[in-house]
Amino acid sequence: MKQSHLPMARHRIWVWFLALTLWLPQAHAEDMEIHGSNTIGATLAPMLVEGFLARQGTGPVRVRSNGKDNEKVLTGKHAGATVRALVAAHGSSTGFRALNNGTANIWASSRPAKAQEVAEMAGRANLNDLDSEHVIAIDGLAVLVHPSNPVSQLSIETLGRIFAGEIRNWSELGGDNQTIHLYARDDRSGTWDTFRTLVLGKAYTLASSARRYESNDRLSNDVSRDPSGIGFAGLASVRDSKVLAISDGDAPALKPNQLTVASEDYPLARRLFMYTPGKATTPLAASFIDFVLGEEGQAIVSRSGFISQNPIAVKPELDNSTPQTFRRLTENYQRLTVNFRFSEGRTGLDNKARRDLKRVSDFMSRNNRSPDDIMLIGFADQQSNELRAQMISELRALSVRKALSDLGVGDIAYTGYGHYMPVGMAGGDSGQQRNGRVEVWVRSR
Repeated sequence: MKQSHLPMARHRIWVWFLALTLWLPQAHAEDMEIHGSNTIGATLAPMLVEGFLARQGTGPVRVRSNGKDNEKVLTGKHAGATVRALVAAHGSSTGFRALNNGTANIWASSRPAKAQEVAEMAGRANLNDLDSEHVIAIDGLAVLVHPSNPVSQLSIETLGRIFAGEIRNWSELGGDNQTIHLYARDDRSGTWDTFRTLVLGKAYTLASSARRYESNDRLSNDVSRDPSGIGFAGLASVRDSKVLAISDGDAPALKPNQLTVASEDYPLARRLFMYTPGKATTPLAASFIDFVLGEEGQAIVSRSGFISQNPIAVKPELDNSTPQTFRRLTENYQRLTVNFRFSEGRTGLDNKARRDLKRVSDFMSRNNRSPDDIMLIGFADQQSNELRAQMISELRALSVRKALSDLGVGDIAYTGYGHYMPVGMAGGDSGQQRNGRVEVWVRSR
């Protein structure tokens, strides 16, 4: 009798075990998918995910390929749950499509969301809002040539003519008598979108002879082996190539470095973004974004080769065009690697600046700085007369001063410097946006 019920008992145990097995992953596993930019996804995003999972300290983080090019899967623990994170790096535009169709939790982009993309997502989230748009790092679009190339700097205008095929030989630029070979990112890349916007604009079209790449690193490797080559890539992918200084209009030529890129003074500086679907963002993705924007995540940004948003104080190298009045004003100060910039309407701080307020406040607390140690200097884009430019520059500095006061940092000295010392071409949208800024200077010790 007892034996006759044994198969039934075993069957019940098996059904119970199978049900428990199916139930457990749903309760104790979470997935997160980050799709988009190769600039972000090749190295930076995996490093950030690994750091995010490793901070829990409950076990190792496993990083592996899923068999597809430019994709990685990371597995670890977060808040007691197993997390499987996919990073798919096939270009910024692919990330938007994945976020829009619900495949991705996070869209990694090396350019800001386009107006059409914002419109497509408008029913679910406003990609321009602070809770959807997250500046995770600053990158400099590096213009690369072979290490033996004698050319050291170019203007944006000249760079556009080179990539349009109008300038075809290095001898036209003071280099050797060699035909110029062009290297460019592919059409899905945010790096390409940035270059097309900032360099080619509406005046030029990329020459059909350009070789196209999905990967920054591969492009840079090939340029470094070609004495006739010129290309562009993210700052973290310079590798063995030589980097050129770039000028915009009458502003001085600048090389990408810690200060020029972090402050976005460098003409080809750009922001790297992660976008989330506003209130529909999952708790896991929101927790990850908080980590990325915080001090620990920004330290990982720095280790990856990109420029962190954690402010540091540096003594800038002022070129010969710097007015003596400005030299006297700042002679006892160092400059923080942060500029406050304004939204497109130029009436309020943009999303990055709103987060930078707390970063500056935290810098002062960490370094035992009082408000007396800080000076804000506002600048205006080109105006019709000096008085108007002076008023705008002072109002911008005053608006940052007030915003810092709201965080408990009061009575900071401020001044305006009009439309002098531009970092971009007057009259151009990009140049005007960069010229209208507030610099932060801290007293030397």
